[in-house]
Amino acid sequence: MKRIVIFASGSGSNAENLIKFFHNSNNASVIQVLTNNPHAKVLDRCKKLKVSALSFNRIAFSKSEDVLNILRASKPDLIVLAGFLWKFPEFILNEFENKVINIHPALLPKYGGKGMYGMHVHNAVVENKETETGITIHYVNENYDEGAIIFQAKCDVEASDSVEDVAKKIHKLEMEHFPGVVEKLLIK
Repeated sequence: MKRIVIFASGSGSNAENLIKFFHNSNNASVIQVLTNNPHAKVLDRCKKLKVSALSFNRIAFSKSEDVLNILRASKPDLIVLAGFLWKFPEFILNEFENKVINIHPALLPKYGGKGMYGMHVHNAVVENKETETGITIHYVNENYDEGAIIFQAKCDVEASDSVEDVAKKIHKLEMEHFPGVVEKLLIK
């Protein structure tokens, strides 16, 4: 059985989707969720879904080996960033080489980089009058949103679409594709 650890910073809808997808799987399960936000709604979702969840601070994450030691103990086959907003430290990436992936709400390399997350991305897409956008699932490296692309899915952006309309389209793509891409990575 493959082991998944999820990192999230916010509401946790992607985390919940992954937990539910793998709940009855014979291949993998989400064994833990880690968050940098002690008030994140993902903690409530994990409690309801009976999945271990812990919060940590910046010192535990990037200035000490506290989070790294949690990961070592968990022995994940894959670390999944699902709405996690902090840059991943190189020392953790080095220990879990090619085992950390992220989902980004745009078609990278467009609209990636520091500060480009959530509604910031959707605002930029609408302001620049893009005709399409989508999601990118990619490996995480030492730079924001620059790791090798694993999968992309696209959707049209209509001239009349609001930022909220774009956000809904992206959310639908995330719910539809993220679990299956994670599963394929684990069983290949």
